[in-house]
Amino acid sequence: MRDRSVNVTDGELFKPLVVLSAPIVAAQVLQVGYNLADTFWVGQLGADAVAALSYAWAIVFLMVSVGGGLTVAGTVLVSQHKGSGDFRQSHHVAGQTVSFVSVVAILFAAVGYLAAPYLLAIVGATPGTAAHTYATDYTRVVFLGVIFMFWFFIFDALMRGWGDTRTPLYLMAGSVALNVALDPFLVLGFVDNPMFAWTGTESLQTTLFALTGFEGYGVKGAAIATVVARFFPAVIGLYLLLFGDVGLSPELSDFLLRRETVRKILDVGAPIGAEQGLRSGGIAAMTAIIALAGDDAVAAYGIVNRLASLLFLPALGFARGTETVVGQNLGAGHTDRAKRAVFLASATVAGAFFVVVAAAYPFAEAITGVFLPPGDAAAGTVIEYGAAYIRIAGPAYVFLGVFQVVLGGFRGSGSTRAAMLLSVQELWLFRIPLSFVFLTAFGWGVVGVWYAVAISFVASALTTGAWFLRGTWTDSVVDPDDVDAPRRAGSRRRLTIRFGRASPRRPRPRRWRTSAAPRASS
Repeated sequence: MRDRSVNVTDGELFKPLVVLSAPIVAAQVLQVGYNLADTFWVGQLGADAVAALSYAWAIVFLMVSVGGGLTVAGTVLVSQHKGSGDFRQSHHVAGQTVSFVSVVAILFAAVGYLAAPYLLAIVGATPGTAAHTYATDYTRVVFLGVIFMFWFFIFDALMRGWGDTRTPLYLMAGSVALNVALDPFLVLGFVDNPMFAWTGTESLQTTLFALTGFEGYGVKGAAIATVVARFFPAVIGLYLLLFGDVGLSPELSDFLLRRETVRKILDVGAPIGAEQGLRSGGIAAMTAIIALAGDDAVAAYGIVNRLASLLFLPALGFARGTETVVGQNLGAGHTDRAKRAVFLASATVAGAFFVVVAAAYPFAEAITGVFLPPGDAAAGTVIEYGAAYIRIAGPAYVFLGVFQVVLGGFRGSGSTRAAMLLSVQELWLFRIPLSFVFLTAFGWGVVGVWYAVAISFVASALTTGAWFLRGTWTDSVVDPDDVDAPRRAGSRRRLTIRFGRASPRRPRPRRWRTSAAPRASS
């Protein structure tokens, strides 16, 4: 497989920014495919099962996001080293990131599996109820496979920093296809499975049930499908990194953790991990607050969160693309170009969000109702709550889009502490306090929470934009005379063992014009 990286440090800016970001958006659409498939098929089991997913994801997202945040350090360091022309150090950072985050994943898996019932109780799932039991089953299975999630996150982050967002997209597409294929059978088995009715194969369902007696694993089946589907892209991604020709090619010695590099990864990644952890904790707190309004409100919150993630995708894609563009350009010393990338991405996302929100607004009830069976007694209330969210909080997603892109600019520069503080304010300074006050003190019910969400998006976009305009984020975190410089010089004079090739190859990034020659590898 060839190097598909895009060079964004010279020539036209908007087109390569879009080409870099579009596969990320597509990959996030596929990621939502995981969640929507789980929600749809689990929804066939009733509102308790849907509520269980909401509780479970509050915990799963907490653990996964902390580790996933650490992988962003790989994006930042790889992109800035590549922008400065130091390809060898990019390879080294890649190997170190794989090893370090793998250790973190194993620790998280153990903690998450053992503590799942207690953590779920903290976020509002009442022990002994069906929702708590379902959520525990789902959470434990997901944590057993969290190492595979982390491996793919690592591969995705490293390739993004290198400038290749298409290869991870292809792997994600295959993974989602497998998950969608497995969900209906692992959740419902061969009893009352609508998949057979849709395809006119009810007789096949009867035969399969007679042969196997398989009634599905319920909520746990959705988790099993997700873990199995994650396994394949994770393993293939690591194989390509080690044996393929995707641009990044760490040496065997790069996987042996070195204190200096781990310290750099933590320096850049720890604030992002803390940010993601605090945001995940905030989402768990939001779930607990909404649980005060009942399981119907929690079920509606789970549905609209998955729907809202569709609105969120352009911002997330362009934010991650902006990380790479800003990182490579600051590494190359092109500060003005890095700033311009943030403005271009923000304007593009704001326009896209306006179109998506306008399209969803008239169909709020119909969109929410897709995820609930017609005969469910609680369906009417859940649909009412979900539709209200779309109409109240939906327009504020235009501001959320700009907010996320600007945060991507901060992260790409390595200003991860500023990004952490600005990101955390949205939940802990605005959304959570206002939600609690509107729900309890003002007595506005769950609709009051939706207004709090809208206010938090607008306020956070304004404060983050003001901080960005101060211009204090434009320094690169890459030091050409850092502690690894002697190692880089020595690596050219000694024999090294490489995975998949006898000697390093010079990367061949895709260029939008040919007026500038590639930098020499240092």
